[in-house]
Amino acid sequence: MAFQNTQTPPGMNMPETNQGVFSSTITDTSLSEALITLRKRKWVLIWAILASLVYGIFRAETQPRMFASFGRIQVRSGASNEYRLSAVQGFNTDTTTKMMTEIEILKSDSLMLTVARDMDLANNPAFLEKKGPVPHVSLDDPAVRQATIHRLQSFLQVTLVPKTDIISIGYSSLDPKLSADIANKVISTYIQRSYETRFASTQRVSEWMEGQLDDLKQKVENSQERMMDLQKQLGILGFDPNHNQISTSLEDLSRAAGQAELARIIAEARYRVLSGMDPNSIEGSIETTPGTAATELTQLRAQAATDKANYAQLEANLGPNHPQAKAVKAQIDELDKEIKDEESRLLLQAKSSYIVAQANEKQTTAALDQQKADAYKLRDDLVEYTLRQREYESERNLYDGLLQRLRTASVQAGLESLEIDVVDQALPPANPVLKPQSTIILTALAFGLLGGIAIAFLMESLDTGLRSIAEIESVTELPSLAIIPRGRRSSAEQAGHLTTAQRNISVLTQPKSQFAEAFRSLRTSLLLSTAGHPPKFILLTSATPSEGKTTTASNLATILAQRDTRVLLIDGDLRRPNIHHRFGLNGKTGLTTVLTGATTLEGTVQNVPEIPNLDILPSGPVPPFPTEMLGSETMEELLKRCGDIYTHVVLDSPPILSVTDGVILARMMDAVVLVVRHGKSSKHVVRRARDLLLRSGAPITGIVLNAVDLNSPEYYGYYGYSGYSYSSVDSEGWESQATAGTGDRKGGRG
Repeated sequence: MAFQNTQTPPGMNMPETNQGVFSSTITDTSLSEALITLRKRKWVLIWAILASLVYGIFRAETQPRMFASFGRIQVRSGASNEYRLSAVQGFNTDTTTKMMTEIEILKSDSLMLTVARDMDLANNPAFLEKKGPVPHVSLDDPAVRQATIHRLQSFLQVTLVPKTDIISIGYSSLDPKLSADIANKVISTYIQRSYETRFASTQRVSEWMEGQLDDLKQKVENSQERMMDLQKQLGILGFDPNHNQISTSLEDLSRAAGQAELARIIAEARYRVLSGMDPNSIEGSIETTPGTAATELTQLRAQAATDKANYAQLEANLGPNHPQAKAVKAQIDELDKEIKDEESRLLLQAKSSYIVAQANEKQTTAALDQQKADAYKLRDDLVEYTLRQREYESERNLYDGLLQRLRTASVQAGLESLEIDVVDQALPPANPVLKPQSTIILTALAFGLLGGIAIAFLMESLDTGLRSIAEIESVTELPSLAIIPRGRRSSAEQAGHLTTAQRNISVLTQPKSQFAEAFRSLRTSLLLSTAGHPPKFILLTSATPSEGKTTTASNLATILAQRDTRVLLIDGDLRRPNIHHRFGLNGKTGLTTVLTGATTLEGTVQNVPEIPNLDILPSGPVPPFPTEMLGSETMEELLKRCGDIYTHVVLDSPPILSVTDGVILARMMDAVVLVVRHGKSSKHVVRRARDLLLRSGAPITGIVLNAVDLNSPEYYGYYGYSGYSYSSVDSEGWESQATAGTGDRKGGRG
């Protein structure tokens, strides 16, 4: 504190918890917390249960006497399954799916509309549950149609008998005959609809298939004609594409080409051998001319050799000029010429044979190449032929299968009506169907209890008032210094022989009560709130008016003065002073007169006879500018002087959210206590007040929760007095003590 060297500066003497380190969050969501909430909102539960009980009794006594009539049908697959088309074979699916589908059809709008039209239910008083004639309406009106269908569906019960193919169809109404009639009409309409829809579906499939058959038949005929034309074009015999003229010619040409190539090779070899040989050895090398005698040239050579031998003999015996020798010589010359001519002929003959064989080979090869090209084309044509043949066979098979199914569909159309059998017709019931009254009442009670619990928790979540210590600590992040219970007047106070201070300051008349013990706890918390020394300047403020800060300041100053200390209580609320009313003092002079210099501190403070160690400095006359007066240097000097005289100085200030006086005073204090009234202050208001004090640098010590009902679920047995109490106050009767300027206080507000 700036007023004494022994004190720390403002904002520096706050405990660590006041610097924002302290944090308490509500994490307990156990069953006990829920029970506390329900106990706190017990009247909500009681009223909810009572309302549900009354409603349940009313519903049980006034429930309508409804007559329910039931009929049963069997939905079976029937003998027609073997003739069914796979496209419409719906009953081969899962049985549960089939039965649920039929149940939805029974409750469909179209079926209900047909029943309503046939029975004229829109104009039936019994169906509408009206007495006397009703105005005539038409189902063509959308509103009438919708209302009629909705009413039919509401009272119609369609259920599946477990583990069977039987469906139970019932209807409830006030008229037993009408219930039976509607149930039977629903059954008959459903059977008729089932027959018509299935027959129409089969007919549509048949008509579509007939159209497809005509197109398919034309396609089959066209495919067959194209295949036959291509077969003729390819020269295929019958339907065997492996034997045709082109393949036969190709085989013959292949053989001829091989033979021609062989003949050319032989002729070429013969010609080349003959052309390169010695003429004298031609006759002994190879066969000369195919098909002729191979000894002709040899004979000529042999005859020439014989003649030459004869000529040599004749020339030796007769001489070369002998006519006989000349004749032999001439014959020899003729033979030589013939031999040369024969050799030339043989060579020319071999060359001619070679040329012929070569030409034959070329022609045969060319014919073979052409035939191969034709064969390749034939191969492509055969592929197309195979595709055409497959197309023809596929379309023919599809046509035959579709024709067979079309004939089957004609049989199936006449068998669909056998799928549904009526097991039991609905009969008018003899007695109405009533729910047990106990069931209705218990159901209403259960819903009422659940609704009450929901409303209780909803009200708890919407309640922004701060009621529990954990909740306040979580919102403000400040420690709780004490819980002040709601004050109650004693029998002595009610007697009227007490002084004003004794009537208003409860700790004087009830020193052993829970109320007094709470202030002693607050005193202890404050004295231990700062390290090393107790706080000298203590400010009590609140976020809004009427939270009990004046009551708290008065009783706290009284408790502090009961020790061997001198305590000064200053009324810092210069706008609505109330301290002097609490102690029955004169308020004409006080803080304002001291600050203005009109009076001195010693001449202005007033003493309370009941509390010798307590001096009171009232507010004095209301000044025109309270804020400037409280924030002046004169105020600081006055506080410093008070600190030199008194052990503790307790100030009561205005609400900090209403005016800024409390914020200005808080900066000059050693400890600031924020008073929060139980159930009145909201979370946002308290958090806003805390933020203002923190931003101003005020040393906030903690919070005081005021006017707590210790019998409430959150604080039941909080002080442990349920089994332990002071004997002097056991028999005292208590009643609510006003905590903020009411009753006998003249306009004061705390």
